[in-house]
Amino acid sequence: MSAGKPTIDDVAALSGVARATVSRVLNGGPNVREEVRQRVLKAVDKLQYKVNMQARFLAGGKTQVLGLVYASDLDSEPNSFYHSGLELGALRACAEAGFQLLMHTVNQHSLGKNEKIIDQLVASRRCDGLILTPPFSDDTRLLRELDARNCPVVCISPGLEAQKLASGVGIDDEVAGYEMTRYMLSLGHKRFGFIKGLEGHLSAEERYSGFRRAIAEAGLDDGDIVVMRGNFTFRSGVEMTAAILANANQPSALICANDDMAVGALFSAHKVGLNIPQDLSIVGFDDTPVSEIIWPPLTTVHQPLKTIGYRAVEMIVEKIKANKTTGPTPAKYTVVPHKVVMRESASAPR
Repeated sequence: MSAGKPTIDDVAALSGVARATVSRVLNGGPNVREEVRQRVLKAVDKLQYKVNMQARFLAGGKTQVLGLVYASDLDSEPNSFYHSGLELGALRACAEAGFQLLMHTVNQHSLGKNEKIIDQLVASRRCDGLILTPPFSDDTRLLRELDARNCPVVCISPGLEAQKLASGVGIDDEVAGYEMTRYMLSLGHKRFGFIKGLEGHLSAEERYSGFRRAIAEAGLDDGDIVVMRGNFTFRSGVEMTAAILANANQPSALICANDDMAVGALFSAHKVGLNIPQDLSIVGFDDTPVSEIIWPPLTTVHQPLKTIGYRAVEMIVEKIKANKTTGPTPAKYTVVPHKVVMRESASAPR
């Protein structure tokens, strides 16, 4: 082996293949047998070989880096698992495709948020493509600007307008909201509270649309519904639930647009002495790890975040390869399956 850091030639020698084959494996190229690919990856791992990204960029004009962009205003608490679940799935797919993943946070309230994304990730040529999470995945102006720069984009849970402009992946949020509400109706609930998500998060708004569809089919009127606006955080779940419980027509079932707010709702209900679910059924969305360890365990909609992150990388790698051969591909939306997970936080009303 050469002195100093291991080189691509060292990987080729250890795995018993040509240098070009190692390059194809690391770049996720075609026409490599699985047995050979595994041999090369084992050699990379054994030698702890690190790709020289600067040299790769100078040689081929591509970084083999994908950017995963998500919102954070740095002052509010983060969503407990949403982003890390997407990252885990995306990182696994990147490792298999020979790409690196760059996680990039942007303040969604800043005036120059779009310019920061473009300047720091696209114009600088740091990334070959971007994966956008809400609310950026719903920003049609940003999507048009990225398209004008020929930057491949895949959106996580985009709304209907964004789906016309860029490819995306996610669950059918409207159907998920409908199915959760139908389940609660089947238990006998007729008075509902609903805590919505961050304004502008269109996939979460679809969850509320599904809720309204089920409520309309059941013949309930607005007097049976209390709706509050949260922002996906535990704190907003606590505060909005306190306001809902102060309502004269107190609901028997509370649906929250994500699990963090539902856990906050549980805290708020426990604090005023309510028994869950006998006095109040509380349910969420996403099926994050906290939903299983809170008491009582949370009934929720399972959103396969790791699968979504994995599929987003697959889609953007396909776009990058297509751009080199057949040219840009049309926008498509991939739906991954969801399911209602029934646990102890929901039951028939008293």
